[in-house]
Amino acid sequence: MTPADFATAAPVPVADLPVEGQPVSAQQEQVQRQRRRHPSLWNYPATYTLIGINVAVFAIMVWYGHLWQHLNGANPIFAEFDGQTLVNFGASDAALVLRGQWWRLITATFVHVTLLHIGLNMWCLWNLGVFGEPLLGRRGLICVYLLTGIAGNMFSLAWAVLSGTDSLVAGASGAVFGIAGILIVLLSNRGLSLPWEELKALRRQVIFFAAINLAIGIGPQVLGVFSSSTLGHIANSAHIGGFVCGLALGLPLFPRMMSGRASYRRRQTQTFVVTALVLSLFGYAISALAK
Repeated sequence: MTPADFATAAPVPVADLPVEGQPVSAQQEQVQRQRRRHPSLWNYPATYTLIGINVAVFAIMVWYGHLWQHLNGANPIFAEFDGQTLVNFGASDAALVLRGQWWRLITATFVHVTLLHIGLNMWCLWNLGVFGEPLLGRRGLICVYLLTGIAGNMFSLAWAVLSGTDSLVAGASGAVFGIAGILIVLLSNRGLSLPWEELKALRRQVIFFAAINLAIGIGPQVLGVFSSSTLGHIANSAHIGGFVCGLALGLPLFPRMMSGRASYRRRQTQTFVVTALVLSLFGYAISALAK
């Protein structure tokens, strides 16, 4: 699955997506075709904003965290920041979160461990953002990124509490899996302007993407093929948590995709508010369990 696959097949914003059988003006069709063939920063501002924040945070970490001091003769793309640097820049440390620093569940989604770590995550975010932003809108994509990223970090926190271990989690992968999860649901809508066979093919690509990336996280640790320093500290619980949250977010949005902009936006707001409340209750339960 290449960036070109996503770029050429990206649908137009959901408010402009016609129901099957509804006429589309020649001008609208031309605009849609141009957006699919020539994706730009202006067409996907939320995607590029999220990528820009992640890259900016990593650049600041490189400058102030002195990443070059941790090379030890290794390939620079595998060089890791030390744990203290990650904590200083907002990684989710279970002990600190349980002491009241819950904001780390958000900041951790913009902190990365290695150059390879951020490179892979940003490539995935760009690919999925080209799909997700037209279907969710700018605000919707950012909300899904944050909510599913928080959910992934909370799953890791819950696992740390249940297993009695400390954990240090960083990265956008939970949010990336969350965007993949919601896309699997939304791309199941037959009312979208793309032919059903093409929609099924796009959905299969997203499912394949999620499965492969989950296998990359689980397989090496099970088989003992790579060390943690090669792939970074992969938090599979964060991947699963973000993915499940993304699927859950998509379910209430699915029936309103073709009901018009106002109705769809209201359902988005309701869904995001309820999800935030559920995550807050989940966090309270984790805190109570840890005592």
